Amino acid sequence: MTYLRAIGRAFALAAFSLLSWFDVLVQLVAFVLLCGGLVFFLGPAVEWSRGRSAVMRTLAARWCGVEVAAPYRPEPPEPVRERDGWYREGNQLYKRAFWIRWQHRLTWALEDPAAQREFSWQLVNPLVTLLLPVAVLLGGPRVLRGYGRWTRWWLGPRPPAESRKSRPHRHLEALGHQFGILALSVVQLAFSVVQLVVVAFATPLAPPVVLWSRSITDTLRRETENWTGVRIPRPYQPAPGLPLPRPDGLYQVGRQLYDELLWPLQNARTKWILGDRATWRDMAGGALSSLVSLACSLPALVLFGWGMTGIWLLWVWRPFVSSRVQWSPLPEVSTHLGALAQTPLILLALVIAVAPAPWLARQQARFARVWFGPTESSRLAQRVERLERTRSDVTVTQAAELRRIERDLHDGIQSRLVAMGMKLGAVEALVDTDPEAAKRLTAELRAASSEALTELRALIRGIHPPVLSERGLLDAVRALALDSPLKAQVTGSLPGRAEEPVESCVYFAVSELLGNAAKHGAKRVTIEVEFADVLLTVVVTDDGPGGASPARGSGLRGIERRLGGFDGRLTLTSPIGGPTKATLEIPCQIHPGLRPEPGASPPGPPEVVDQEPSSPRTSTSSETA
Repeated sequence: MTYLRAIGRAFALAAFSLLSWFDVLVQLVAFVLLCGGLVFFLGPAVEWSRGRSAVMRTLAARWCGVEVAAPYRPEPPEPVRERDGWYREGNQLYKRAFWIRWQHRLTWALEDPAAQREFSWQLVNPLVTLLLPVAVLLGGPRVLRGYGRWTRWWLGPRPPAESRKSRPHRHLEALGHQFGILALSVVQLAFSVVQLVVVAFATPLAPPVVLWSRSITDTLRRETENWTGVRIPRPYQPAPGLPLPRPDGLYQVGRQLYDELLWPLQNARTKWILGDRATWRDMAGGALSSLVSLACSLPALVLFGWGMTGIWLLWVWRPFVSSRVQWSPLPEVSTHLGALAQTPLILLALVIAVAPAPWLARQQARFARVWFGPTESSRLAQRVERLERTRSDVTVTQAAELRRIERDLHDGIQSRLVAMGMKLGAVEALVDTDPEAAKRLTAELRAASSEALTELRALIRGIHPPVLSERGLLDAVRALALDSPLKAQVTGSLPGRAEEPVESCVYFAVSELLGNAAKHGAKRVTIEVEFADVLLTVVVTDDGPGGASPARGSGLRGIERRLGGFDGRLTLTSPIGGPTKATLEIPCQIHPGLRPEPGASPPGPPEVVDQEPSSPRTSTSSETA
């Protein structure tokens, strides 16, 4: 009876697993709609497919005796309304929380490693379960338990060390990225044609149409970086400001005067759009990038489709539906021996399709960067605009820092010194009449002077830590790691010393990030410091709950302002559930001749500082702007 029940369950699992291909089809259709601008279907499609996976986990527990826990990250929290009644996401305000909630859930559904494994399982599992009844018939009920373990490996949670993708998985994923870049390039081509038609025959409509098309190009840039690691910055010139009126209140456009702002603003926006070379490069890049992506992806698409169809015909269709199959250009097959003879050739086609996928995907991305990335002139214009914007922020931050120092000196050190002066007067009055009381006051003065000195040292350390001047940035960061209550690891090396303002900026930024990690429940943090190509890069990664955003944290905005004063940049990646990765980038010069001061021990070779959690010994925090 147990044997027959196991066979029946194997057939039921095989029948139910075929529905996974329907889930895959729904997700692919939703992705195509996303590329076309219909963005509301992909997230629900991914979440809907999880219901089928949940049923498979239940069946694995009941029929196979293997418990499979859900591996997903925690759901994103609800958006929080600000005091003025608006919801904020980045620099955009929303009256209702629907759009922000949808964005968070889409990111949560797509960036979860468990969701990526689940999609691969939906592709492979039907092929496995179609062979499951035969395996159970030959091997008995224990085969079901093996299938349960196989399901747990795909659909269950994994420790972080086991979450690293294998080489075949990375190559299959890169093949999918190839097809994704091709799909986005084709959509970009369609929008390029629309832009060209509008610019040629309906110029007044050009600004909104071009701006709408740029959102599609931005999607291509963003996903290309996520998939291949090739960054494509936005190349567009800064938007023009509002036209200024003449002394008589009219607005001038050439030789024409206008009473209202509408037409001068429309004229300025049209000139901005059509005068930007990036607009025309986007149109040309849509055509050329599509051709290059097609040339890179078409052979792999043909070979992969041919191979998967061959596997289906030989090992699924032939045994269960038709005894004779023929898959061109291979001869007809009617026996298992013939199928085994053709299988190596089909597997070879799959390997040829998948093997060069990572390299080809990067080549597609690099070609897209040539056309969709900034030119030297646009990069310079963006840099000037950004420096002008951050200059006022730096001035305000410096003024606030001076006010903080003045307030700390006035409220802390000054009050202690005044109290000490009054006690000294009392000592002078009591030294002859009551020596014992004078001794007690002297002891109190000694303790007060020690406290004042400690407070003064802490204030000086908040302005410019001595370890930073004596040992340099890398050792100062190691000192921060030692003082942190987290288990911290510091890696990297620097060929010399940067300018003192740059080192101070990076030091306090790292201090702020470590404080944020400890405050939000992280247990471990890693800090990587390196310098290459005139760019100082510090990467701080913690295992906290994630969900960090500069829009919701004044500390992160303060770091952005600090870095902006040096033409630096903060890049934050913090999905719901963690981990949080903050990348600090500052262009600067490293001076190899600058070494630690005499008397200080040399920093030595690059090392790893791995400190167990301990109580902080010194205060290294800076004021959050």
